[in-house]
Amino acid sequence: MNSGELLERSLAYALGSVAEVGSASPGRATPCAEWDLGELLAHLDDSLEALYEGLTGGRIDLLPRADRVCGFRTRACAVLGAWAAGPPRTTLVGERPLDVRVMGAVGAVEIAVHGWDVAQACGRPRPLPVALAAELLSVARCVVAEEDRGVRFGAPVGVPPRARADVRLLAFLGRRDSFPA
Repeated sequence: MNSGELLERSLAYALGSVAEVGSASPGRATPCAEWDLGELLAHLDDSLEALYEGLTGGRIDLLPRADRVCGFRTRACAVLGAWAAGPPRTTLVGERPLDVRVMGAVGAVEIAVHGWDVAQACGRPRPLPVALAAELLSVARCVVAEEDRGVRFGAPVGVPPRARADVRLLAFLGRRDSFPA
């Protein structure tokens, strides 16, 4: 798996979803029960900032910055540029080293799935590309532990074993493949 390509495809998908926000109310409900649309967009921005920090400075601060000057598109382009420039092999998350390829793959899951959440919240559903979802599902299965359930992720949702990869990815992360707008 090429983490850079996976990250690029996830960012492209999320950019399409964020473009749908338009005049949607920041208080709209999202598939992330704890966050409204405004909070979800802020979380996405924090995620991109963390990826950028890891790619350019070799260290991710554990406390997010209050800087919201950069828009999502600008930060997404900065992340892709930093990846293309040749990131360090490892980055520190707090004091713990993390392989930057793992960081990129996990970031790809975060960005694509929250891009799906944004589109759902805006009432403009955009299915995750099935091939992308299949790769992201293999990453998610490696990094989402049972102790993450109820804290970072909901309980898995039951779906037929032959469901498309996008449906299985969303279900694994506690989402149904539709959300009432």
